[in-house]
Amino acid sequence: MSAGETPKLGSAYALEGKDEIKTLYRDWAKTYDADFIERMAYVMPETVAKVFLREGGVGPILDVGCGSGAVGVALSGTRIDGLDLSPEMLAVAVEKGIYTCLIEADVLETLPLDTGSYQGIISAGTFTHGHVGPEALDELIRVAASGAIFCLGINAEHFSAHGFEVKFASLHDAALITAPVFEDYAIYDADHERKGDRAMVAIFRRQ
Repeated sequence: MSAGETPKLGSAYALEGKDEIKTLYRDWAKTYDADFIERMAYVMPETVAKVFLREGGVGPILDVGCGSGAVGVALSGTRIDGLDLSPEMLAVAVEKGIYTCLIEADVLETLPLDTGSYQGIISAGTFTHGHVGPEALDELIRVAASGAIFCLGINAEHFSAHGFEVKFASLHDAALITAPVFEDYAIYDADHERKGDRAMVAIFRRQ
């Protein structure tokens, strides 16, 4: 194992189903920041936050798959709610005092949120191997207000393998979103086994 790598990442990429996801993050929550964000130099939360602000993003924002709160830290001072499947990860996030509200929910199901609630939808690590595919986009679009900015980091291999481009095209054809722009970024900023991993950041607006 090369310097900076964490063995739990391989487990995260191999997850199958909600129960496995909840078990992994239950056991990882307390050490996640040190073991993954810091040790792996995981920079996607900062990247998506910078892109969101560059695009004129404002609150209220929904941070999808907020985990321990890395995106919230990057957007500190903005009205932001966090959504995650793991209560243990949310317990870590709440300690940071950044989020207005934290919601335990499954993005693949109907969310306990009103239609058109948010001016911004942002995500750094939910759309990746073993986690969430493009089927989650419909519900996120429902809770976004007209004109809301989306800034979604999607693992590049996951993007190619699971039909994201086709889904985005269908949403655009249905006049639900503007034509998405995809920007390519590094997921990590360190010399380790995963240093070449890339993400597509999808940028678009709710119509």
